[in-house]
Amino acid sequence: MSNTRPTIIDFVEKNVAKYNEKTFLREKVDGTWVETSFKTTLEKSKLLAAGFMAMGLKKDDKVSLISEGRNQWIFTELGILYAGGVNVPLSFKLESDYDLTFRINHSDSRFVVASQSQIAKVRRVIDKCPAIEKVIVMDQIELQEGEMYLSELYEMGAKYMAENPGAVEERAATVKPDDYANISYTSGTTADPKGILLTHRNYTANVEQARSVVKIEEGWTMLIILPLDHCFAHVAGFYTMMSYGGSIATVPCGKSTTTILKNIPTSIKEVKPHVMLSVPSLSRNFKKNFESAVAKNSPMVQKIYKFGVEQAITYNREFYNAGKPWIKMFWRKPIIKLIDKLVFSKIREAMGGRLQFFTGGGALLDIELQRYFCAIGIPIFQGYGLSEATPVICANSGAGARFGSSGKLVVPLDVKICDEDGKEVPLGETGEIVIRGENVMAGYWKNPVATADTIKDGWLYTGDRGYLCKDDPTFLYVTGRFKSLLIAADGEKYSPEGYEDSLADGSPFIEESVLYNNQSPYTVVLVVPNRAALADSARKAGLDPLSVEGRTHQLKALQGEVDSYRPGGKHAGLFPERWLPAAIIVCDTPFTEQNGMHNSTMKMVRGKVEKFYADRIEYAMTAEGKQLLNEKNLASVQE
Repeated sequence: MSNTRPTIIDFVEKNVAKYNEKTFLREKVDGTWVETSFKTTLEKSKLLAAGFMAMGLKKDDKVSLISEGRNQWIFTELGILYAGGVNVPLSFKLESDYDLTFRINHSDSRFVVASQSQIAKVRRVIDKCPAIEKVIVMDQIELQEGEMYLSELYEMGAKYMAENPGAVEERAATVKPDDYANISYTSGTTADPKGILLTHRNYTANVEQARSVVKIEEGWTMLIILPLDHCFAHVAGFYTMMSYGGSIATVPCGKSTTTILKNIPTSIKEVKPHVMLSVPSLSRNFKKNFESAVAKNSPMVQKIYKFGVEQAITYNREFYNAGKPWIKMFWRKPIIKLIDKLVFSKIREAMGGRLQFFTGGGALLDIELQRYFCAIGIPIFQGYGLSEATPVICANSGAGARFGSSGKLVVPLDVKICDEDGKEVPLGETGEIVIRGENVMAGYWKNPVATADTIKDGWLYTGDRGYLCKDDPTFLYVTGRFKSLLIAADGEKYSPEGYEDSLADGSPFIEESVLYNNQSPYTVVLVVPNRAALADSARKAGLDPLSVEGRTHQLKALQGEVDSYRPGGKHAGLFPERWLPAAIIVCDTPFTEQNGMHNSTMKMVRGKVEKFYADRIEYAMTAEGKQLLNEKNLASVQE
């Protein structure tokens, strides 16, 4: 075994030998939480590896996996890897037939493994996936042609191992650190997403890096709420907990993934986790639930709670400077301790009573939310990463945090902040976050152009904007997307240029457009209208372009262009539905070089547009502003 560059196989063998009979997995089966040891996890995974080999899986062959987080997800991934294959984890949030078909075919998968909650999607598209030899179903449901049970694969594996002793170990020994472990698909700028190639060493390196900033006690339990196909849950959850001798519990899912959300509160109470992974939208829901519970108490309890939160926030400051200056703060500590015992401890009981902290990934986490959770004794520590970095780049933790920052950079990792020309900027200045380390992906599958654009001389250009803390350069502050990435409330990112270009190019009524979503409830589109074409359209309909009816007609013409990308429209399926705009802002001022919204090459400068139209964007996030026929849009289409 290579000590310096272990594969996932090396990593699993080492930790299973170390923690052996200790519990690694917790899963609810028929109403009871069942524990699975490290040793049993490996045994089941090797059986599946043997099953895949019996099915003819060769080294570097691909298998698509679509399922909610559960034990069989983990056994299947490790089974694929032990057989020398490549797992293609697909999001169970995929709804579009095109999205699913593209990923299965583009990845060159030979098999698909699916759970009961996902099989209907696979059945809808399987005829369009000619390379798929078998669909393997995790649950005992009625099978269709071309399908088999996962239980059959276990049986085949047992037979294969009996007939070919040592064959799985021999195959696993051929796996090298730079072999691909996963092809992890992004949401693309068009209907064709990019397949991120993550190697065995990418994963083991990132676990080593993550351990430099986040400490977990042996025997702690993590409840995994986020899907396991999500890179964050995959590394910060599954692999990191394995490295610490901790266990992971997954939220039960029935026939439909909608039951997962309903099962979260019960799972928290029953599992009593020490740590959870979260995204901002989930954290906000927890806070709302706590506050609703407090509101049911007496006015006195409500006052004590409010006073306690205020005092704790004041005392904790930005975490790294908590309780300073002592002369102004010392008297608050006993008060906070008392209120903690009276009120906050009861809130923590609702979270199982053992929760030490959340780790928040994905989108930027509001500093007030961080302060609130720290005040009640279960801090949320913001982290930052992206799938192309396997994904962890930095994280706050109990050992060191600065609220407002995205955390302490993992070690070892090279980081620089660059301007638009790729030149490094001084400490404290904002630019694009650029990193270099063993966690940087091998590239994009079958996409050398995108790979060359993203990785230059070993440096990964993240597309995210931020700066290194002047007082402590080991802390990174992420401020948003550098050029064009949109960030949804759940942390998912999306590049909007394809949609923007298509809308402007394909419409006679739209000169330019800008999509906007910065952890917002929905996406909005800013459109620069072709006033002459719109006015002409109104006249052809027998309307005065300046009348209310004429302006309404023009706005509805714009809406028609935007809606053409929705199901049933002429451009349906071209872009992921979740990123299509729910509101339209009609720009009254066009983008020009003079007002800074165009650069010298006539390219739109996103940051300047967002700043110029900040008030309109804010208005579009209101109930009134979301309506097409709002007063500002009506005023903006006047000729």
